[in-house]
Amino acid sequence: MTTRDQPPTPSASPQLLALRQQIDAIDQQLLQLLNQRARIAQQVGEVKRAEGSPFFRPDRVAQVIANIEAANPGPLHNRHVAAIWREIMSACLALEAPMRVAVLGPEGTFCEQAAIEYFGSAAELIHCPSFDEVFHATAAGTAQFGVVGVENSTEGVVARSLDLFLRSPVHIVGEVSLLVRHNLLRQVPSLDGIEVVMAHPQALAQCQGWLTTHLPHAERRAVASNAEGARLATHNPAWAAIASERAAAQYALHIVAHAIQDEAYNRTRFAVICLPQTMAMPGPSGHDCTSIVVSVPNRPGAVHDLLRPLKEHGVSMTRFESRPAKSGQWEYYFYIDIAGHPSQPHVAAALQELQGLCAFYKMLGAYPVSES
Repeated sequence: MTTRDQPPTPSASPQLLALRQQIDAIDQQLLQLLNQRARIAQQVGEVKRAEGSPFFRPDRVAQVIANIEAANPGPLHNRHVAAIWREIMSACLALEAPMRVAVLGPEGTFCEQAAIEYFGSAAELIHCPSFDEVFHATAAGTAQFGVVGVENSTEGVVARSLDLFLRSPVHIVGEVSLLVRHNLLRQVPSLDGIEVVMAHPQALAQCQGWLTTHLPHAERRAVASNAEGARLATHNPAWAAIASERAAAQYALHIVAHAIQDEAYNRTRFAVICLPQTMAMPGPSGHDCTSIVVSVPNRPGAVHDLLRPLKEHGVSMTRFESRPAKSGQWEYYFYIDIAGHPSQPHVAAALQELQGLCAFYKMLGAYPVSES
């Protein structure tokens, strides 16, 4: 159809034009107010720099968003208002001081999405080829913060992340719980002729039922990240990847099958990490998690004794994972999450007593629980 053959664009009614003019005027007011807010944020940054105060305060972000949600009269939903304000605060913070955040790359990973949910899209993301490099970049100061996957609701813990926490100087200051929907991406919009499906090993495991049913003869190839699989799928029309909608847009791939994960409610927890000198342990929020890693002498009843202080002081344990100590002596490290904050007397008493029973004890962090 040529341009002259196209139907004419219908003209807007006077009523619609008037409403659009009102929206345009409001947009101009919003722009002026946002820039006014940004100028004040710059002044805040100057004061923080003079006082040596931290630029990024997640508790302050949470407080501002909670106040906005409480004052929201509608019709906008609170979750949408929260997303808007998080972006506003992220943009203003970027004027105070650029925020460098290490994530698993390349572009389009769920780890990147989790970082944007926590820090906003104004953060400067450093894409790393592995979680090892995320830890290294954060510990070395290349990035001020890092985001790493720690647990999936379908496949359990991300073992490599737990191992890296053991000897890294970083600690956990926050978490993001992300609803993960896996999609099959490809150069062409068809399931026909797929020879290889590429994804992170956890994503392949989370989609194994769907793959067995729909692509039983395709090779399942593990790669460093789902986004890396999407990038590789751009090189061969017989290759497909399991990745996010964000990755599909990033690499101009077709989504040939939506939400192929075996469990509909498939979530991944990501930990926000940094050096203690970058950010100290967040104060209590009233809904916190404390993470520790310990080992106990290899003797009968040692693990039972380890858990007794938690029971006696009324502390709830929310996660308990073991990892081999790799000493060749059948020894293990135990990763424990408990509900509460070390500043609470009953939590402090339990941790002090527990530490006395341990051959090895390390506080991984205390942080607000994600509300997602």
